Amino acid sequence: MSSLAIVDAFSDLPDTRRTAGLRHKQTLCLALFTLAVAAGNRGFLAIGDWLKSYHDPLLVLFNPPKQCLPSYSTIRRVLLRTDEERFSQCLSHFFEIVPQSGETVATDGKVLKHSFLSETDNPYCQPHPAIMMVTGYVVERGLILPPYEVDQKTNEIKALPEMIEQLALKGVVFAFDAINTQKNSSAHC
Repeated sequence: MSSLAIVDAFSDLPDTRRTAGLRHKQTLCLALFTLAVAAGNRGFLAIGDWLKSYHDPLLVLFNPPKQCLPSYSTIRRVLLRTDEERFSQCLSHFFEIVPQSGETVATDGKVLKHSFLSETDNPYCQPHPAIMMVTGYVVERGLILPPYEVDQKTNEIKALPEMIEQLALKGVVFAFDAINTQKNSSAHC
């Protein structure tokens, strides 16, 4: 397989699949997934159609072993076993999604719809509250920063300063919504 920047972007991700029966490298599957989504494909069936439509150019571009591309179901299985946070970091690094000095980062917290589980009789999963995320958006370039998950025992007001510290940015202007303009929360930023 040829060495492409998009393939190399995922080389640091550990492959947690069993080694027996592996036909396709994880890096190839993740690179194809990224390109398919960037081309506007939503869903794995659409990705499968995209792989069929561009089969020959993709073979030339990636030059995989045995001249065989993974199926959309193989790509799906690879994604299910991939650490989302590390995958997101690899994408951010590859696409150079880092705010520059003088840019504006708009921040907002959102609760993921239907992410809570209130059932107490489910033997496979414990009941849990909804998942809350804080995200940043680089206004000038229209880029979304990797989301920051809010601890279940806290809220957006306390998580935002942690996200800003984790980003460790200098010279960047942050824009907040009204909930983050409380007197005590602005002292942390």
